[in-house]
Amino acid sequence: MILHNRVNGKELKDRIQKANEERTTISLYKYQQIKNPIFFRDYLFYNFSQLGVLGRIYVSKEGINAQFSVPTANFDAFKEFLYGIDFLNGIRLNIAREDNGKSFFKLTIKVRKKIVADGIEDPDFNPSNCGKHLSAEEFNELTSQKETILVDMRNHYESEIGHFENAILPDVETFREQLPKVAEMLKDNKDKPVVMYCTGGIRCEKASAYLKYKGFNNVYQLNGGIIEYARQVKEQGLPNKFIGKNFVFDERLAESISCDIIAHCHQCGKPCDTHVNCVNTGCNLLFIQCEECASKYNHCCSEECKEVISWDESSQKEWRRKHAANKKIFSKGRFHTTTA
Repeated sequence: MILHNRVNGKELKDRIQKANEERTTISLYKYQQIKNPIFFRDYLFYNFSQLGVLGRIYVSKEGINAQFSVPTANFDAFKEFLYGIDFLNGIRLNIAREDNGKSFFKLTIKVRKKIVADGIEDPDFNPSNCGKHLSAEEFNELTSQKETILVDMRNHYESEIGHFENAILPDVETFREQLPKVAEMLKDNKDKPVVMYCTGGIRCEKASAYLKYKGFNNVYQLNGGIIEYARQVKEQGLPNKFIGKNFVFDERLAESISCDIIAHCHQCGKPCDTHVNCVNTGCNLLFIQCEECASKYNHCCSEECKEVISWDESSQKEWRRKHAANKKIFSKGRFHTTTA
């Protein structure tokens, strides 16, 4: 069996957009020593393909990090297969709050050095020595205490559209950059309660272990991240301390946790929290754009890109070739957007 996609991505996206099949979007992660990640990757690809799973999954010697959707009709069969894998038996499945079934359009499973790029090379660092996990109720209680320090362990383009009340929001683009920066920011507070959170929990597993490794004595993390917090808050009728949207890494780009709009259009400054990618494929910048600016700039991030997409394909290709080394593709957020 072919263990990779052979169909054009545009065709796959068209298929899923036109499909009426009900699908459930899920994320999961597990730090676990995997002796042969290549074999495990192929094993997952074969079985997930049979079940109709679509998504983006990373496998490494340190574990698995997965965001995907499964046909709802196959959900029980999927769980049976997944729980049949010893170290994934009973694993928590973070199920999306807002889901139209169009979150992914193909299945991609890649083997990587690490499931979360952290830049840590110290052999003495133990990622399993993480902070204490908090339920939503425990999180609300602890973060209400004056001495508690709350840190958002996501990148700035994520926290820009939504975050917890009174959280420190590091101005970073990568987790690798964030770890030492947060440790330095908090170096004089090693005995205070430090609570960390991220989208689904995977980054905080390492981040909390990293702070403990750096000598912090009272480290906590939100169990299951924002996704699980939102579920518990709804089911248990708890106060919601998250403001705005939760950024997610699929076609949806975000889930609403509260009705607040805390971000602004990167082009005109109007209140807006809708992330889009510039339609100029040679740019593809992720940024926030309101409907008026989408119309004005023809769904581009700048006048330059608006002009480029009006050219013939050969001219666009030449532009992409010349700008590949100069324009930061997939640059994220407020500091990289050209407005006019």
